[in-house]
Amino acid sequence: MIASRAMLFVSPESDIIEIMASIVIRRLDDQVKLKLRIRAAEHGRSMEEEAREILSNAIIQETPRERLSVAQSIRKDLADAGLKGFDLPLYNRAPMREPPDFSGPEFGTYDDEDEE
Repeated sequence: MIASRAMLFVSPESDIIEIMASIVIRRLDDQVKLKLRIRAAEHGRSMEEEAREILSNAIIQETPRERLSVAQSIRKDLADAGLKGFDLPLYNRAPMREPPDFSGPEFGTYDDEDEE
C-alpha cells in the first residue's frame, strides 16, 4: 500500500509557498529494502534520497506511449509475430444485384402517414 500526503513549506526569506509531496510505502519486501540501503550507501545518499532519485529517473526517462489506432495496433502485432508483408487471398465474388425498388404504390408513401 502506498499512502501519500502533501506538506507545505514557507520560505522565511520570501513569500513563496512550496508544496512537497510525501509518500509512505508499506509492505516493502526485505530484499528490496536491503538493496535500496546498499545502493544508497554506494551513492552516498540516504535511503529516502535514493528512492526519490530512482522514482524521478524512472518517471522522467519513461517515454510516452504512442497511441495507435486499432488497425495500426494489429499491424504492429502481426509484424512483431513475423507476419509482415503478406497478402490475403482475393475471392471471386458474384456481381452485385440491383437494389429493390420501393417506389410502387403497394409500398405507400410518406403522404399516406399524414392522412391517418
